[in-house]
Amino acid sequence: MNTATQPPAFATCDLCDAHEADTSGAFRVLPPMFHDFGVARPFCGPVHTLRSLEDNSRVRDAVNSPGEGRVLVVDGGGSLRRALVGGNLAVAAAKNGWAGIVVDGCVRDVAELRAAGIPIRALALMPLRTEKRGEGQAGEPVQIQGVWVRPGDWLYADEDGIVVAAKPLV
Repeated sequence: MNTATQPPAFATCDLCDAHEADTSGAFRVLPPMFHDFGVARPFCGPVHTLRSLEDNSRVRDAVNSPGEGRVLVVDGGGSLRRALVGGNLAVAAAKNGWAGIVVDGCVRDVAELRAAGIPIRALALMPLRTEKRGEGQAGEPVQIQGVWVRPGDWLYADEDGIVVAAKPLV
């Protein structure tokens, strides 16, 4: 089970209302393409980014390291061909204190994802696992469905959507 503390109270709708006049690009909203595949609860935290196309080697490295309440954002290029996160990686992420995972791509092992106790958002389910080539980059700005997400940004996700900000909002 996830040992992360309960996130502060927030609502993405309220955050959007409060920042609707922000034209600086510091406040961004991800398109409504992501579905809950882990435990369905709000989550937030500073962002750690990965870029990995159909190879989850860097995802494994990340979830096996201390999450410290961060949100793992994986740029899988929107690929629907391979699952970047499965049950074993979800268990590791929960055990190591990650606040949640957002995957611009697919996940698998949905029953195990839910049982792991960590919030996970992704585009779809795909039973095929990835190849392990040791490829991918960590800690670089990524584009998630056309929206820039940078290391150190703050991500807030609830049942209404996902927003990203350059600084903590709550």
